[in-house]
Amino acid sequence: MSTPAKIDLEKFSRYSRPGPRYTSYPTALEFSEAFGYENYIEALESEEGPLSIYVHLPFCRSACYFCGCNVVFTSKEEKLSEYIGYLKREIDLLAEHVDTGREVIQFHFGGGTPTYYKAFELDEIVSYIKEKFPNWSEEAEVSVEIDPRFFNEDQMKVFARHGFNRISFGVQDFDPKVQEEIHRHQPYELTKAAVDLARRYGIESINTDLIYGLPYQTLESFKETLRLARSLDPDRLAVFNYAHVPWLKKTMRKFDETTIPSPEVKLAILQYTIDYLTSEGYEMIGMDHFAKPEDELFGAIAKGELHRNFQGYTTKGGANLIGIGLTSIGEGKRYYAQNTKKMSEYEAAIDAGRLPYDRGVQLSDDDLLRKSVIMELMANFSVDIPRVEKEFGIDFADYFADALEALREFEEAGLLTITPDRIAVEPTGTLLIRNIAMPFDAYMKKYEGSKKSFSKTV
Repeated sequence: MSTPAKIDLEKFSRYSRPGPRYTSYPTALEFSEAFGYENYIEALESEEGPLSIYVHLPFCRSACYFCGCNVVFTSKEEKLSEYIGYLKREIDLLAEHVDTGREVIQFHFGGGTPTYYKAFELDEIVSYIKEKFPNWSEEAEVSVEIDPRFFNEDQMKVFARHGFNRISFGVQDFDPKVQEEIHRHQPYELTKAAVDLARRYGIESINTDLIYGLPYQTLESFKETLRLARSLDPDRLAVFNYAHVPWLKKTMRKFDETTIPSPEVKLAILQYTIDYLTSEGYEMIGMDHFAKPEDELFGAIAKGELHRNFQGYTTKGGANLIGIGLTSIGEGKRYYAQNTKKMSEYEAAIDAGRLPYDRGVQLSDDDLLRKSVIMELMANFSVDIPRVEKEFGIDFADYFADALEALREFEEAGLLTITPDRIAVEPTGTLLIRNIAMPFDAYMKKYEGSKKSFSKTV
């Protein structure tokens, strides 16, 4: 896609408001116990087709203060090994309700810090999953999130042996002052050594994660972070908007909020990021990813096959996502399901012979329709109106009259165009894609006026 035009930072900053990131629709705020254990089991047993498996390894040695992930801080190795035993038992329980012969087309290790585990422990986990779910596609996407501070060659050998083909390295920011404030000391040389190690073992798809909006970041400091990140020659870059939610994450309360960049500065950083990376040969994918033109993400956009889920943007849409481990989220055709967030409850459920399921949501026909529209906007910056009308048997203009009316201000501002056949977001409008998707969200009215539901869109 083309580069956004220069934006009026002051004008755009007025759009800064709390809003979902739409890794799911309905969002996790709608998950409840109304979708009970038996509902979940029934949904698991009725699903067909390919599988995507996500395994959450929640442990970290210490806190990165910006982090919004579900983590457990520990230095006790016995806790890590005990967790493996529970993971195996959870996998055994899943195998009682899921057809284990279904094809696995995607596997992902998330955390926490997956490489906090030793090489032989990582091998034990992957080997056990492959034993229980043996039908892996030769074209499966097999990935892991890696903190370069906890990464060695023995671990890389395990990943190579098990066919991992995508590694995402957490960077966030290279500026020493920012690193000091966010409690994550990670010199450029250490990160480069980790990337070089992965390259030596044939990993062909390397991603680096950056975050803008962190304390003490400026446009000038982030320019240097981008330059250093580009020198690593990643195949993809994810450049996330920092989600400041101190009411949910206590570590974020350590920040002096006056040091967090203003919406105007964040927009300037984002605009420069887009300009710089596109000038370096990358293409913008979705709202926060960039990829080389030869990357499969870019090809998926051209075909209209890009999808968005809890792992971000992917080409592996349509698979039943099975979440394994503490807090993991699964996604089926008509449901989302999340495991418990407390380790004591996780262990107690498995000890009782039950999956550690906590809450979820059953999608209504309206949810499915709105999910289709929102995810198409988030992934492809457009909506094919005749496709939606045909698939769901509706008159789009009638069904979404309120949403189309709410989009009028964006249309008048030149941020999108609406025709009988298509909603098309202009390049500049992509900077506000969360705002543009929100009118289609039937649940947003519940949160009007609430400042503690979602992070800000800008």
